[in-house]
Amino acid sequence: MQQHMPAKAIPFIDIVEQRRRLGKRIDDAVARVLTHCQFINGPEVARLESDLAAFSGAQHVVACASGTDALLMVLLAKNVGPGDAVICPTFTFCATGEVVALLGATPVFVDVDEATFNIDVASLKSGIAVAKKQGLRPKAVIPVDLFGQPADHDAVAAVAATEGMFVLDDAAQGFGATYKGKRLGTFGLATATSFFPAKPLGCYGDGGAIFTDDDELADTLRSVRVHGQGSDRYDNVRLGLTGRLDTMQAAILIEKLKVFPDEIAARDAAARRYNEALEDVAIVPRVAPDCTSVWAQYTIRLPGGDREALASALKAQGIPTAIYYPKSLHQQTAYRNFPVAAAGLAVSERLSREVISLPMHAYLDELTQERIIEAVRAALAN
Repeated sequence: MQQHMPAKAIPFIDIVEQRRRLGKRIDDAVARVLTHCQFINGPEVARLESDLAAFSGAQHVVACASGTDALLMVLLAKNVGPGDAVICPTFTFCATGEVVALLGATPVFVDVDEATFNIDVASLKSGIAVAKKQGLRPKAVIPVDLFGQPADHDAVAAVAATEGMFVLDDAAQGFGATYKGKRLGTFGLATATSFFPAKPLGCYGDGGAIFTDDDELADTLRSVRVHGQGSDRYDNVRLGLTGRLDTMQAAILIEKLKVFPDEIAARDAAARRYNEALEDVAIVPRVAPDCTSVWAQYTIRLPGGDREALASALKAQGIPTAIYYPKSLHQQTAYRNFPVAAAGLAVSERLSREVISLPMHAYLDELTQERIIEAVRAALAN
């Protein structure tokens, strides 16, 4: 009797293949840290900050413990707190709104653009009006470069400038992408990113960084990063936290950053193959003019379709999927009571019902990708 072996499982994000590529370079980097034993604020941290500044074009980089800390540290440095409103898109990961609420400020959730999944400027204006009507001070806006594509930073900056607000770019998924020829890291007052292992540029644990051209803010962030330290470790001049990036993660990121441009190009090639093969059976992602994406996720939409059936069919063939995000922030228990844009958040709610993400990483070879594409087309045809 002929037996059929189950198809080999495909990784959603292939960190293992990248590990094979960098192998000895990573091992040697870690070994250097183990040799000098400067596990906190070792020389690799400053080296990474310098390398990231050169890559992004930012004047200052402050490495930190996570993408969430990166957001939180900027808000702490700017004294955001009770009575302040911070405008956030609702179709994003919870950290964007979480850091606002943790400081006692009020996140005001606004809708996103249907084509890019990024903050909608008309809804941003509506959210500001709602904040004012509720007696709140509109203090900041946090645009998110969702799934790797930059938000419309010029449009957001124009609204913020009119209202006297600062812009904190949440580039946790978008670091490495470009907006009008410039890499993310130089838009707004500051940019926050994450080095969580699944991110396009990820370490082997938690990590993050803040990018800014503001000298005073950079100095304040370095203080916030170490409990609000002043002239010495027992002179705390402001509230802070333990927000340091450990030396070993910095050493790993130094090596990963060297191959990051190649990986961005590989991700873009994979996204183009997906788009060409799937645009007749699903709504495929489109990159806005004058932008590039790092494709942190490759996300299609199935209006009126059964994404659960698609996920099930692909899983049976060893192909994983993910849904980012099944609920927008305003639909989640912890955030239901915060204000929202006056016109509602219909686009975000629709996206939460329709999106599904396919495997995407820099080491997705064409043969494997063809297997995914054929499975998707067959499942949707049925």
